[in-house]
Amino acid sequence: MRLQRLGEVGSERSGILGEDGRIYDLGGITGDIDGAFLAGGGLARARAAYEAGELPLLDGADGMRVGAPVARPGKVVCIGLNYRDHAEETGAALPPRPVVFMKDPGTVVGPYDEVLIPRNSTRTDWEVELGVIIGKRARYLESPEAAKECIAGYAVSHDVSEREFQLDFSPQWDLGKSCETFNPLGPWLVTADEITEPQDLRLRLEVNGVQRQDGNSKDMIFQVAEVIAYLSQYMVLEPGDVINTGTPAGVALGLPQNPYLRAGDTVELSIDGLGSQRQTFAQA
Repeated sequence: MRLQRLGEVGSERSGILGEDGRIYDLGGITGDIDGAFLAGGGLARARAAYEAGELPLLDGADGMRVGAPVARPGKVVCIGLNYRDHAEETGAALPPRPVVFMKDPGTVVGPYDEVLIPRNSTRTDWEVELGVIIGKRARYLESPEAAKECIAGYAVSHDVSEREFQLDFSPQWDLGKSCETFNPLGPWLVTADEITEPQDLRLRLEVNGVQRQDGNSKDMIFQVAEVIAYLSQYMVLEPGDVINTGTPAGVALGLPQNPYLRAGDTVELSIDGLGSQRQTFAQA
């Protein structure tokens, strides 16, 4: 299934993208696509209602804003330097363990929303990432196989970063990762059963029509299930949490002349099977 949230910020309505390309209303199943919905068997109920033909069309869906496909994630956990080519372009050694940092959940916005360049920013950068949405509580998981059972689905995630804030202003990365609007997510939550091989997905990103990133999730140092199992040894992952699993080479930080983002720039990004995003950047 492909689940989507449509409508103005704070008033989004939930739906399923049907095989006919139309959006079917989940209002009779849930008030929102959030942690409680995922934890309470919401995906199974939504699938059953859709397959039984019980869902009405979502009126006016074509003209609605597309929101992030999961509401109010409790946390956004990120993995840094998780692609070999990205570590190499930044001059970093390959990490022996996952590099973990947190991102303010309030950064999560819709896939086509405007993204704000922070005041006093000089090095705002792009990062296309495979986002994972947790569907089942994960605590001290015994293996990557057990971790797979905790995945609700996947989404395109844009881990926007301010490199000066991230690398120069603090020994931790959070300052450069948690600026407002810095995590567009979506357009869909694509359920795990539809992505048969999450370690073979092509990730692409363009800035103003120029290709900057073109990678594949098979090049991750730590695979998705490994990351979830690892994190569960140190924190409890709850339904609705989002994990950003790293970015391939091609970020501004690693390019000649460091072509960082400026107001008016447009970024387009996509992942196989998960759809695409497009954002225009503006000054905060």
